[in-house]
Formats: sequence, structure tokens, C-alpha cells
Amino acid sequence: MNGIQQRTEQDRAERARANEGLPTLGFDSATPYDDYVGTATLHRLQRTVTDAPEELAFLVTTQVMELYFGLLRSEWRLAQRQLDDDDATAATATIKRTVHHFEALNAAWASLSWLTPAQFNQFRDALGEASGFQSALYRHVEFLLGNKSEARTRPHRRNPEAYAELMEALARPSLYDSVLAFLARAGHAVPGEAVARDFAADYQPSPQVEAVWVEVYGGPLAPLAEALTELAEQFSDWRYRHLMAVRRSMGGKPGSGGSSGLSWLERSMRREIFPELWTARTLM
Repeated sequence: MNGIQQRTEQDRAERARANEGLPTLGFDSATPYDDYVGTATLHRLQRTVTDAPEELAFLVTTQVMELYFGLLRSEWRLAQRQLDDDDATAATATIKRTVHHFEALNAAWASLSWLTPAQFNQFRDALGEASGFQSALYRHVEFLLGNKSEARTRPHRRNPEAYAELMEALARPSLYDSVLAFLARAGHAVPGEAVARDFAADYQPSPQVEAVWVEVYGGPLAPLAEALTELAEQFSDWRYRHLMAVRRSMGGKPGSGGSSGLSWLERSMRREIFPELWTARTLM
């Protein structure tokens, strides 16, 4: 990596002794921290389009969320590979880690919780048709959680890389599909139609899968079920906070991307992920 040289525990101890416990203050070029984090590039990405002081907070918060979307995508892909390898322990740990990522992602809404319609209106028109609906990474996150929709890939047709990734994600198993396939291989009575199906189509809840989760909760895979439940809860929290941020900053006005805004988000909230994990609780 540019400007970064690896250091061992012994190297660090020797440097601390030489510095008499003080931080190193002299470097031949940019600091190793700046090289690693890419701070110069990162801070050049905040290009506001108005002079409204509130716009920078809106832009930075949105960019932070995009970084978390990319992190979640990477982690859930890893969890799928671990499930494909029948390593439930590793997959559970990965999914639980993403619950914490989601907690931080959801907390980012606090940076916009003060935004009033008057403040948002100062820069909203300048955003044109730009809308969070158009986030390819968020759409990928939804696809991995099982909220599939071919129509929602269409805004990205002019971006070949993003479009190809989304079409691949649309056709591939979601995280829930990977979990069900793992449970079937582990000997649970997951029905064949829940495993061998068109992954681009909406998942249809099954009483047999519901019964499988009741069984899972009585065995060693219960931590996997709970990790998924916690993840589903965090995703619901994300959608609710998004809804409330929109309600607070623009009320019931139409969305920038052409949707009805608030009412469209309310309808989207009704689409549940991991459905049998919730309904199975009634049978326990």
C-alpha cells in the first residue's frame, strides 16, 4: 500500500522506546494514517451545490450511509460463502457483526433529525431528481435481504457496472435463501420449492419453513436464528427512521425521484424480510 510499511510488535516497542513514549512526529511524506484512510480523496468528495449551511450535513450523512451499504454487502456475501461451506458458527458471527454495523448506520439518521422543511427547501431544488431510491448499493442491500424487484434495477441501465451487479444479485440467492439451503443440507425439512426456486421472484412464506424455525430454536442453530432476527429488526428500524426523516423534513410532498414520497415509503415498510422467523414465534 502506498506510503505504508508493515511494522511488527517488536518494531512498535522499539519506536516507543526511541520516542520516550511520545507519538512519532516526523514523516518523509504524508502520514501513514492519511495514506491508509485516503483522507485527502475522502474530503474532496463533499461537493455541495448550494451555499445552504445545512447541505453539507445532508451530503456527508448520505455518503456515510453509502459506505455502510458497501460494508453490509461485503459482509453478507461472506456470510453466504460461510453458509455454503456449512460453517454456521462463522456465518452467525458475521451476521451478528452486521447487526452492529446496522446500529451505526441507523444512528446516522440522528445527523439529520433536526432538518426542518424550511432548511431542506434551501437546497432541495438544486438536487434535481437525485433521490436515495437511486442508490445502487442500497438496492443491492435490499436484494441480499430478499426484497427483489427487476423494475428497481432499471434506473442503473446507463451504469453498466452497477447494473450488471444488480442483475446478478437479482438472480442469485438472497441471504435468507442461503440460510434455508444450509438448513436443508443440515437435515431440516425445508420444502424443495423453498430451496430450488426462481430467486428473482418474490419469496412466498411457507408453513413448513415456519415449522423448521420452531425446530431450529430448540437446537444448536438457535443463535443463527436470533442473529437473523436481530438483523431484520435493525432493517425495520432503518426503514422507520428513513420514513420519519422524510416526514420531518418534507411532510407528504412528492419525492425528488418521482415517487409519492411519504406514502411510497409507508408501502415499502410493509414488505417483511425473513417472514417465517417472525410468524414461527406464535408456535413456540
